[in-house]
Amino acid sequence: MTYIDAIRDAQDHLLREDPSVFLYGQDIATFGGAFKATKGLAEAYPGRVFDAPISEDAMMGLAVGAGIEGMRPVIEMQFADFSSVGFNQIVNQAATHYYRTGVPVPLTVRLPSGGTPGSGPFHSQSMEAVYAHYPGLIVLTPATVSDAYHMLIDGVALDDPVIYCEHKFLYRWLKAKSIDKGEHLPIGHARIARAGKHATVVAYSAMVHEAVRAAERLLQDGWDIEVVDLRSVKPLDIDTVLASVARTGRLLALGEAFPWGGVTAEVVARVSAEGFHLLDAPPMRLNAHDTPVPYHPKLWAAHRPTPESICDALRRLLAI
Repeated sequence: MTYIDAIRDAQDHLLREDPSVFLYGQDIATFGGAFKATKGLAEAYPGRVFDAPISEDAMMGLAVGAGIEGMRPVIEMQFADFSSVGFNQIVNQAATHYYRTGVPVPLTVRLPSGGTPGSGPFHSQSMEAVYAHYPGLIVLTPATVSDAYHMLIDGVALDDPVIYCEHKFLYRWLKAKSIDKGEHLPIGHARIARAGKHATVVAYSAMVHEAVRAAERLLQDGWDIEVVDLRSVKPLDIDTVLASVARTGRLLALGEAFPWGGVTAEVVARVSAEGFHLLDAPPMRLNAHDTPVPYHPKLWAAHRPTPESICDALRRLLAI
């Protein structure tokens, strides 16, 4: 089962089990979505999967209204970048509505996030920190096939609006033999993706896998690196992060998004404020370069963190 299979199966489960759920997005009914995450669902659930106009603002306005009336819409943005067109509806309407009125707005926005070779600046952005900035929104960043399944189902069950950041690079690359559909970590709990003792890498989404690759390389040099998968960036499980830093004494916060004001900055700030006494060296962070995402595959590969650049950063951190 691939990451994209898990997302499709989660939506199938939601439609089957909850009559208040419906899917809405551009080309998701007749075409199965840009990445085929809804393939076959319109036929399996007539009147529950709808094609949307090319207007993210209108899509989100409909979702807000449906959520207010007790439905649980799942909105597919073709690319995370395009959600900026519906930004007002998400952050000024959905995020604030319960605070203003006491009426919840249970909706989920699926954002195909992150870069792939050749996608360029309009189809490669990571928007999680933008939405995490606003009170009232839950921001999920699954990094495994199992989490892609469970976190979508759990997110739709919440009465808060949810931003579900699914990484396009993982869609068909990441696979699992099966999904345990029983017990799983709840939203708001990070996991230890790899245990270690010399330094902690805090990552999320596709960067978890790059961090594990880097850790395996450094093991050949005698360094044992712990990798924490945040799973959700809001809520942020700072307790698991601090417990890891207490074991290792060093922190590298890792993300694919742009560096300024990102999730990595928040992790470093929280650890510095709440766990300064645990650190044996100044915390570091590593992000993509502070430029639009380049189109050429080789430039794209140089733009984002890679196992090589992560290893370089960790060697500098470990040398302090």
